[in-house]
Amino acid sequence: MTNDKAQEMRKMQIEEDVDRIELFGIMDSHLNLIEEHTGVEIFQRDDGLLLRGEKQDLAEGILQELMEVLRIGEKLDTQKVNYIISLKEQGLSYKENNVSRDIICFTCKGKPLKPKTIGQKAYVNAIRKKDIVFGIGPAGTGKTYIAVAMAINAFKNKEVQKIILARPAVEAGERLGFLPGDLQEKVDPYLRPLYDALYDILGRDNALRLREKEVIEVVPLAYMRGRTLDNSFIILDEAQNTTREQMKMFLTRMGFGSKVVITGDVTQVDLPRGKKSGLIEAERVLKHVKDIDFCYLKDVDVVRHELVKQIINAYDEYYRHHPQEMEE
Repeated sequence: MTNDKAQEMRKMQIEEDVDRIELFGIMDSHLNLIEEHTGVEIFQRDDGLLLRGEKQDLAEGILQELMEVLRIGEKLDTQKVNYIISLKEQGLSYKENNVSRDIICFTCKGKPLKPKTIGQKAYVNAIRKKDIVFGIGPAGTGKTYIAVAMAINAFKNKEVQKIILARPAVEAGERLGFLPGDLQEKVDPYLRPLYDALYDILGRDNALRLREKEVIEVVPLAYMRGRTLDNSFIILDEAQNTTREQMKMFLTRMGFGSKVVITGDVTQVDLPRGKKSGLIEAERVLKHVKDIDFCYLKDVDVVRHELVKQIINAYDEYYRHHPQEMEE
């Protein structure tokens, strides 16, 4: 497009059924994000918007998508607007992919839990279809939370009789002896993220009641040895911190009528130097096994504070240029 055409203004109508405050954001924060990503200037007029810049088509497409999201009853926030912008830049549509139409389950407060990104939706679909699913991706992509929600939904639908949540207590090692309390109390801090997900979805009292009945178990990975788990939904969290022996041991606990989800972030391995990650090895060994699926969530799937995505990208970029420091 020539510079003259870039300076031409395009008028865009805002339909009456769209809440302008919701669309534009507080202090026009949503419009500012679109301007920042596309380089298109956006001017408000009584009957709509004026767009000026080379990427007018992209900016208009983003605004149309945001209006469609509002029409189907969803709210807009910074995370969702940024995600929709990133999708449109790739030629994809949030609405056409039905990202948030799929309700996994409801929290104890009646809030529907839905996938928030295309990656999360693919992860949910894989868990429904496959017996063993690996959810691999950076912090904040909902790997553990979605797995716990799917487990609770399966239990409520009587698809399984038990939920088992496990985590390797890698950081513990010799330091366990310096922590107060019995063994369970010593390892509980390493299991806290699993408790948090349970309490958020089921409510603390209900979750504790189900734990007392041993319908839900939250255990260190070491407690899994020697067991065969039938009719269970089994989640292994922080799997990048398993050794190859632990991963094989865990995967072979699976019994009849069970489903297994393994989550981890291969960029955050905390194993001692010289120990190979069982998760990284499992990617190589099991990638061609039928009924096992590997779902890879990316930085665009981060659903925490926007800075989390920027932090992940900054680390990735740094280590791309300084690969030797990954080995230190």
